[in-house]
Amino acid sequence: MIPNDENQFINVATTPPPLNHSVNWIAFKEWLSRDKSEHYANDLWNYAKRYSHCLFNGDLSEIALLSEGKRRMVLASLGNLAKFLGVYNQWKDAIQRYGIKWIGVETKDKRIIQRLTKAIDLNDVYDWIRKVKEARVELSVFMDFMAITGLRLVEAVESYNLIIKLAKEGKLSEYYDSEKEVLEHYKFKELFLRKGKKALISFVPKDMVQRIAESVPVRTASYIDKSMRHHGLNSRFSDLREFHGSIMTKYLNASEIDFLHGRIGVSTFMANYYNPLWIGDLKQRAFKGIAEIQSKLSA
Repeated sequence: MIPNDENQFINVATTPPPLNHSVNWIAFKEWLSRDKSEHYANDLWNYAKRYSHCLFNGDLSEIALLSEGKRRMVLASLGNLAKFLGVYNQWKDAIQRYGIKWIGVETKDKRIIQRLTKAIDLNDVYDWIRKVKEARVELSVFMDFMAITGLRLVEAVESYNLIIKLAKEGKLSEYYDSEKEVLEHYKFKELFLRKGKKALISFVPKDMVQRIAESVPVRTASYIDKSMRHHGLNSRFSDLREFHGSIMTKYLNASEIDFLHGRIGVSTFMANYYNPLWIGDLKQRAFKGIAEIQSKLSA
């Protein structure tokens, strides 16, 4: 008998016979890459390979005891592997049998409360940005870009490198509307419209885009994250996103910040938000926040 995530007990003796499957891991990786970003597909592939024995044995006790964040990633990875192998119904049965949940309503409520009550010391975040720029000079423009957009680290890397790539090809206008001074992420669905996490647009001044276009591409999000610790710095990219939201509350309402942070569905965005009049007004106010951020970073 082992405990599941709801402090109930399950009988491992009820586990069905193991599935007999060999996996073509190269084909599985290609399958994942069809509709997922490179970074997310790699994470799914790695977790699926590491925990595939749970799928094949039908014994999910190991997964039930994982932390919530890791459990969610393992479930997503094995769910994709099960679909690839054609055994998704067996996988769903196993999840139900073990009483494993992705994330409960109570946990979601706790996260919302934590976000609302989390106190961000803005000066502390500014100091962290300066320290990163001193230790990793090559990331100076990238850190400024993250600070003014509020993008997630993975999204910021994709956007930064895409600007450089398209600028070299003379196609930057396909991504950056210089009149509105907006990066139109939604045009590149495979990079920015991930399940549960989306980036739709970001307001970025022309001079910042030009600085990025003249820069060298940055490495992967995981590499940047690990390099922080290598240089004796904490990885505070999630705080940087909260910091951006804190500044923007002076100029934007909550739904507008959610829009810029990619917390609004694509259909809602296209139907209700992306029109010239609203975008023009939003830009004016967002740029006031961007100006404040830039002035603090240059102080």
